[in-house]
Amino acid sequence: MNRLTIRARLTLVYGGLFLLAGLLLLGVTYVLLYQRLSGNAIISGTVSGLPPGVAAPPPDGQLFVRQIRDDITTDTRQTLIVQGGIALAVIAAAATAFGWLIAGRLLQPLHQVTATARRIANAPDRGLHERIALPGPHDEVKELADTFDLMLARLDHAFDGQRRFIANASHELRTPLTLNRTLLEVAVDPEDASPELRQLGRTLLAVNARHEQLIDGLLLLARSEREVTDRSFVDLADIVEHVAAQLSRPSGSSRLPPGKAAVDSAPQEAPTTGNAVLLERLVHNLVENGVRHNLPDGGWVHVSCGTRPDGTVALTVSNTGPVVPRYEIPRLFEPFRRLGPERVAAGVPGAGLGLSIVGAVARAHGGRVRAEPRDGGGLVVTVILPIAPPDS
Repeated sequence: MNRLTIRARLTLVYGGLFLLAGLLLLGVTYVLLYQRLSGNAIISGTVSGLPPGVAAPPPDGQLFVRQIRDDITTDTRQTLIVQGGIALAVIAAAATAFGWLIAGRLLQPLHQVTATARRIANAPDRGLHERIALPGPHDEVKELADTFDLMLARLDHAFDGQRRFIANASHELRTPLTLNRTLLEVAVDPEDASPELRQLGRTLLAVNARHEQLIDGLLLLARSEREVTDRSFVDLADIVEHVAAQLSRPSGSSRLPPGKAAVDSAPQEAPTTGNAVLLERLVHNLVENGVRHNLPDGGWVHVSCGTRPDGTVALTVSNTGPVVPRYEIPRLFEPFRRLGPERVAAGVPGAGLGLSIVGAVARAHGGRVRAEPRDGGGLVVTVILPIAPPDS
């Protein structure tokens, strides 16, 4: 019963109540008819219920009359039960069908609410601007729809305020950091600067670079939380080859320890649609995360991509590294969350936004991310994205 829809439940209730009422009516009719027929019984050797002026038959004829009366009574009761039951079944089936139609009509506003909620769930950023605006009388269903619209308005306002705050705060913080970097570079550039001043300048420049990296991550996270509406054809294989070649070079990224982890790739054609810049950042963050969180004395990072039988494309990044408990994996995709300094290679701390950005970019492209511990240590991170349509 719990697996049935509300429409099916209402139909069963309507049909069941009508059938119960029909059975009760048929039973009452049967009892009344039985009492009426039983009232024409042979009383004290005479036939009762004869019309006025009609003489009673002789005793031998009374037995014959009683037999006829019993046969008529039996036939009448059987006819009432059989034909009444058939009529009740037909009318109950018709009432159940009408109940199905009426229940669907009454539940139509709820289908509209459900369709709106589904569109919002599939497009969280763009859908929050949508409203149900259910017309009709002010009943319980309309009150539910109006409450849902009010909740959407508040969520829309809250999300817009959050994105504006992150974007504005990040933008305002980048200006003084850029100014600080310029002043530090000018201060430590003169040849007569003391070694202590140069060391202090390099330390401050590293701190400043880390803050710039954090702010850039916040900006990217705020932008990638929105659904990608302007899509173009992108082959993940091209992005994987470019990122793997870039991070394999010692000068590919100043934030990674050169020569610590070898990056190799085996890309296959993986056509999808989306924002090429965001997808490149997704691949870059995964590979960079695999290099950063690796073994102290060296390791490897393997990147692959390709199509899947279910009509999607998959990007997989696996690496060596410390053992990661399975129950700790969901924390890795939260902003500013790490499992501990033991997972970070020496001298290359991150901002704690890498996997958060990966998850946000994947969701903005209609995909998903999953991570599993690798046997022997490290992680296997898989990103599933929709495949590009044939005409793209």
